[in-house]
Amino acid sequence: MPEVRFTIRWPDGVEESCYSPSTAIHAHLQAGTTYPLGEFLQRARTGLNEASDRVAAKYGFACSAAMDQLARIEHRAASLHRDGKVTCLSMS
Repeated sequence: MPEVRFTIRWPDGVEESCYSPSTAIHAHLQAGTTYPLGEFLQRARTGLNEASDRVAAKYGFACSAAMDQLARIEHRAASLHRDGKVTCLSMS
């Protein structure tokens, strides 16, 4: 299953490299696009859950790496101002 690495820039300027176990994330995030924090969280949740579901369908178990990535994103977002924006810088 092809994995995807994507880099985001948080509202405070910090850049973070993120992981998806599947290309499913491409349907939810686009490189070069800036999202309001809430929308980014929704898109990341949907995309990473979908990616984990694809792993489960193929291998019989959910992807813990996708869920760990989602937990890191949600934890980081909780410390930021809700009006902030997140930019998806790249996807590869």
